[in-house]
Amino acid sequence: MDFDDTPDEAAWRAKVRAFIEEHREELGRRGDEQRFDDRVARARQALLYDGGLVGVTWPVEAGGQGGTPMQQAIVDQELARAEVPGLINLIGIGMCGPTVIHHGSPEQHRRYLKRLLRADDVWCQLFSEPASGSDLAALRTRAVRTEDGSWRISGQKVWTTLAHLADHGIVLTRTDPDVAKHRGLTMFVVDMKAPGVTVRPLRQMSGGADFNEVFFDDVVVPDEERLGDVGDGWRVALTTLMSERLSLGGGGTEIGVGSAAIAEHVARHVGDLSADRQALVRQELGRAYVDSLGTRYTGYRQLSAISRGDLPGPEASAGKLAGTRSARDLADLAVRVLGEHAAYAVGPSGSSTWQDLQAVLPGMAIAGGTDQVLRNVIGERVLGLPPEPRADKGVTFRESLAAAGA
Repeated sequence: MDFDDTPDEAAWRAKVRAFIEEHREELGRRGDEQRFDDRVARARQALLYDGGLVGVTWPVEAGGQGGTPMQQAIVDQELARAEVPGLINLIGIGMCGPTVIHHGSPEQHRRYLKRLLRADDVWCQLFSEPASGSDLAALRTRAVRTEDGSWRISGQKVWTTLAHLADHGIVLTRTDPDVAKHRGLTMFVVDMKAPGVTVRPLRQMSGGADFNEVFFDDVVVPDEERLGDVGDGWRVALTTLMSERLSLGGGGTEIGVGSAAIAEHVARHVGDLSADRQALVRQELGRAYVDSLGTRYTGYRQLSAISRGDLPGPEASAGKLAGTRSARDLADLAVRVLGEHAAYAVGPSGSSTWQDLQAVLPGMAIAGGTDQVLRNVIGERVLGLPPEPRADKGVTFRESLAAAGA
């Protein structure tokens, strides 16, 4: 593979870089105190959208730019190089939006997609539940159809990123407990401000609270907010999951602060260590750095496949799995080099300490599927290994609950 820009890609990179420089002050930097202000973040994303740098690969009819995955990768690289804070609506763009594009109605396209791209509306993804663990198809949140055709949703979701800021979400529900667990699911768009929706932040060990638990108490959702057919929610959810894992680790970008930032940090502080420890640090940095590069270049293979028109596949799970491991290894190395100073030494984000960054990364092993789930996906759907035995195979969801004593 030739990693140099083609003439067209070089011209696109120059255009992206020029836009960022022109709007340097408005876009801000990662260390700015206002980067956590959602109003500022929404305005930043709207500015980038108006400049053609958001929704690059989305179809033009969906509000996007109709560009290539490599053009999107170049935008990501240039925003990172300029230390522009990340998009507030990354979950909407990378996960919810593609699901609405593939399974939503023309009216849903018109109502939601452009506002999502501009961050006029922030979106979240409501999948995981406390009772089902990593087995998404075992979810218990119910959607019951009423006489007027609408649905009433009741249940609980957990680990929902940005639910406390979200205007809309996509929620996977059980609409038929008397069929196999993968068959009785239906997906909806839900108004996160609707009566009956309660959001409670979950405080992480880093001190942040980007994860939330969400309660649905008889929340009314019109049938026109359904995504896909009734009972076809698992197929719809697979679109979300494949898009999620691609956005988290399959597109040639790194998870966490990145290998370059860690290398710079280690180079600045390794001289404070004894000679024997310096040698060990260099060895560990070399291994982690190579792993990080391997993750990035494997992601480029996925980009190439999508450039040919392929949908994101299970291979993206490998990028997410390797990316989170590499990010944790790199952050752990940076903290070990600093020792006790990691508690107050500012990291590359400009306002978080290295210890904070280390504390955030375990959450990434949950986002987009736990490491164990991803290994199963890779083993069964990529390597063709036999699936794990399932006690609930061939029974209805209601029967599986009864067998488990639930």
